[in-house]
Amino acid sequence: MKVDKIGRLAAGALAVALVTASCSSERSGTDGVSGGDSGGATAAASKTFGTLASPCGPGDAKGKTDQGVSDDAITIGFGDDRGFASAPGLSKEMGDAVSAMIDWCNQQGGINGRKIKGNQYDAAYAQSAKVMQESCKQDFMLVGQGFAMDEAAEQYRVACKLPTVAGYTVGPNAAMGPMKYEAVPYPVDMMNIGGLRLAEKQFPDFKEKTDLLLSTSPAVSTGTGKIAGAMKEIGVKPLECGVRLNDAGESSYMPFAEKIKKCGAGYLWSSDSPDPGQFSLLESIERAGAEPKYVFEATWYSTMVSKWNTSGAGDNLHVGMIFQPFENAEKVPAVKQYMDVVNAKQGKVALLGMQATSAFLLWAQSAQKCGSDLTRQCVINELSKVHEWTGGGLHAPTDPGNNKPASCSLMVKLNKTKYEQVYPKNVGEFECGPEFVVKTDPKASGVQLNGDRISTKFLNDDVIKPQSS
Repeated sequence: MKVDKIGRLAAGALAVALVTASCSSERSGTDGVSGGDSGGATAAASKTFGTLASPCGPGDAKGKTDQGVSDDAITIGFGDDRGFASAPGLSKEMGDAVSAMIDWCNQQGGINGRKIKGNQYDAAYAQSAKVMQESCKQDFMLVGQGFAMDEAAEQYRVACKLPTVAGYTVGPNAAMGPMKYEAVPYPVDMMNIGGLRLAEKQFPDFKEKTDLLLSTSPAVSTGTGKIAGAMKEIGVKPLECGVRLNDAGESSYMPFAEKIKKCGAGYLWSSDSPDPGQFSLLESIERAGAEPKYVFEATWYSTMVSKWNTSGAGDNLHVGMIFQPFENAEKVPAVKQYMDVVNAKQGKVALLGMQATSAFLLWAQSAQKCGSDLTRQCVINELSKVHEWTGGGLHAPTDPGNNKPASCSLMVKLNKTKYEQVYPKNVGEFECGPEFVVKTDPKASGVQLNGDRISTKFLNDDVIKPQSS
């Protein structure tokens, strides 16, 4: 299996594409340090972020209250896998976003007057355990990071009692770990199926004429298996056309296109990520004269896909999302503000960057409420109380405190090289409902949960647990 494909699928947990960037960084644990003034490089600080009142500002907080906290500074860790040799720049947008947000916050005075210092890590895909051990020694918390191999680092994080407000988690034990919160949770026992539900609403024959594109990739097959289970639960029976693509590529995609045409599939679902082989399949389907609509994962919302679609072979592509697309920036202030803040520092703008930004804001809001008494225990107490979170409007409402996903979605459609929101009709709105979330079996992910839905694999009696006030 291609390692960059593993990274793309894992990183977004079926949320967003990790399009590789052109630059890489040092692989040391602290390959970058953010904090202090940006010399005017960052967009002007604001008293709000979208609909969210800014958690940043001056104050008189003092005291060395915990590791990484002093009278005048709070040290957090963040980072990504940008130094991964097989996919240079992997999830670079996450580190870029947190770095920019640190400067945005510090321009307002920091958190209650304490400036934020950021230790930036590059896990380079295979170095997550090493990075975690370094973070354990110096950081107050990890914030907005995205490490594709976080499962390998989880035992060290739990053992050193390092809380995190992760940008994303990938490993099942990391996704359900103690002292872990996410702005956009993807737990192993619940799943947002908004894309399926919106396809049902738009296409009357979706349940009868849909099939799943299969793959030889174990990672893709895992995602497809979850979708197949969700389809069964809502009454969608795949046609089983028998299309299974070799993850390493095919010499010709026309036989598969002909099989799809003969099978009469009106809709195709894929859990795979976009790459030249996938593009060749869609081009072959068009040449074969078949006209299915594609209902693909959010990994297909990317500039790589839109730039490819100059011929229109992907014009039937529909993507369900819980994030506001960038095309809605003029209608959604938080999206525009994210783009402005990151662009001002010449960072990479992408969906995972918005996810990391939301994580930073969630952490900052909780830390701000602790005042001078800034401890890990206090921040965890505050995080556990947050049950409706949108990052100021960046995404649909989630429940970070209970580690529950959004029960909303919107759908975009690709027309040549541009995406546009097609459902709901009103740009900037989401369609929501309890039917957008289904329960999944955590055992399928190899995780054993306790009564609080926490993974028991690395759990010990010394972890920091939320305390009720």
